[in-house]
Amino acid sequence: MSDVVVTLPDGSELDVERGSTVEDVAYEIGSGLGRDTVAGVVDGNLVDKAQPIRSDIELEIVTDQSEEYLDVLRHSAAHVFAQALTRLRPEAKLTIGPWTDEGFYYDIANVDLDESDLEAIEDEAESIIEADLAIERTEYSREEAFETYDDNPYKREILDTEVAGEDPVSFYEQGDFYDLCRGPHVDSTGEIGGFALLEISAAYWRGDEENETLTRVYGTAFESEGELDDYLERRAEAAERDHRKIGREMDLFSISETAGPGLPLYHPNGKRVLDSLSEYARSLNLDAGYEPVETPHLFRTELWKQSGHYDNYVDDMFLLDVDDEEYGLKPMNCPGHAMIFENQSWSYRDLPVRYFEDGTVYRKEQRGELSGLSRTWSFTIDDGHLFVRPDQIAAEIETIMETIFEVMEVVDLDAEIALATRPEKSVGSDELWDQAETQLRDVLDEGGYDYEVEEGDGAFYGPKIDFSFGDALGRVWDGPTVQLDFNMPERLDLQYTGEDNETHRPVMIHRALYGSYGRFFMVLIEHFNGNFPTWLAPEQVRILPVSDDNIEYAESVADELEGFRTSVETRSWTVGRKIRAGHDDRLPYMLIVGGTEEEAGTVSVRDREEREQDGVSVEDFRAHLEAERDEKRTTPDFLD
Repeated sequence: MSDVVVTLPDGSELDVERGSTVEDVAYEIGSGLGRDTVAGVVDGNLVDKAQPIRSDIELEIVTDQSEEYLDVLRHSAAHVFAQALTRLRPEAKLTIGPWTDEGFYYDIANVDLDESDLEAIEDEAESIIEADLAIERTEYSREEAFETYDDNPYKREILDTEVAGEDPVSFYEQGDFYDLCRGPHVDSTGEIGGFALLEISAAYWRGDEENETLTRVYGTAFESEGELDDYLERRAEAAERDHRKIGREMDLFSISETAGPGLPLYHPNGKRVLDSLSEYARSLNLDAGYEPVETPHLFRTELWKQSGHYDNYVDDMFLLDVDDEEYGLKPMNCPGHAMIFENQSWSYRDLPVRYFEDGTVYRKEQRGELSGLSRTWSFTIDDGHLFVRPDQIAAEIETIMETIFEVMEVVDLDAEIALATRPEKSVGSDELWDQAETQLRDVLDEGGYDYEVEEGDGAFYGPKIDFSFGDALGRVWDGPTVQLDFNMPERLDLQYTGEDNETHRPVMIHRALYGSYGRFFMVLIEHFNGNFPTWLAPEQVRILPVSDDNIEYAESVADELEGFRTSVETRSWTVGRKIRAGHDDRLPYMLIVGGTEEEAGTVSVRDREEREQDGVSVEDFRAHLEAERDEKRTTPDFLD
């Protein structure tokens, strides 16, 4: 049998016999490594240590010291959950149970579960872990596998799809439990140090809303109880910061099933925050030479076909029949901006041309993926599109990135940068893609930026630089983006006249300083725990009269603070109750006015940190508010 070449992480190569397993290679490297091997990463994919090697590969050996070990452990934890569930509820039909970034989930059918059932299942799982059952890989013939699942159509469908043509197929067994699975897994259930079930939700089989609704149980696992306790503590803190909870408390937004899933309704308080973000973005755009435009919410699909969106995005589009002609709600703003550019003739002297729009787009996400403001059907992007000459690309992208970093600093967020390269589903030639990726990489390298490369995560029309940040749950969300596009100008026949009087194609740059306003709002809600900086706060100042006799003076103070989001508390409450309500509403400032303040023409200033200063002139307080707002300070600092 001929040899194959295995390339290791250090670049060294091994010639091994074709059909050797990952574990065999580990033993060839060293007996100690062989004994410690848990799994392998073959060409970027996590696989079982029994995986045979049939061609040249890149291989990384996974041990309990590897970053991937936790994924393997959590995969085994999913099987522990499934074993515990079927012991208690034998009628349950198992479907799939993968690991995730935070733990695992298992989708199940033919059983009704609610949160009250989790404790008993968790107790049973703990007994399985304590039993330290060996987890062993075995193989069944396809015929045996089908017979095993004669009453489980979900597993039979997996046999017909994911493992179609494989014979035999792999199962994993632990005690009285078995499951169709490719692995990998740890050696025994006892390796799971901390185990917890977290929540229950609904999910569609295969993620398709046309299929049956299943029950999804989420859980997590760690190597130790201490790590689990730390995670649960962080999770509890994150639950307190959940944007949906704070959104209700502060009356920021709602999502009505009557109005439609994934269609957020922004209340006055939420709209005030969004307007402040929009005004800031508008000022940055105007200062950078962008011009405002506006495009409609739908176009004939002829445009979407020409731009490439129809072929590459149609499954995510809302399509309409209008007088026997097909239209589509826009999933992106870029074709509309391109049509504006195409509407007139341009010289090389006119470029760059820069447009911006707060454009609402519509994307048909699966219902099971919709969640608060993180994934919605309708959202608004602070979109910008530039039409530039090739020699202008680097300077424009550098300027955009500087502006994005300015935005991140203003809202006190740390962003990570990634270069996203050509996806499998894309348009354009290899030459255009190579050119675009090289230019983005050069900007990042010459700017000295730290960045990751995300292979295959680019847009279908071009590579991009993505900025991302974590939320209160530790999840990572995409935010600002810069995308380089040689394809759409070609597809839409965009032109300018060059210095040589010949026709040339502009290059299109797509950029957003926030990304989706809704998702950015979500991150800010959780990041600030609802305690927005003064310039963003939906209510910036509340004036608290000590008694009804002071209401008229309080209203005169509010008049002097015109231009700020100010209210007067007129309810006949005690001052203490008014202050508590102000703290609950997460106000930056409260001004207390009684007889002493009215007589002196002053106010008593109290901030959200419960610091207080008496005898402050309204003029001085207003001057400070103006500076705090205009300078976009992160926290109220009048009493610093």
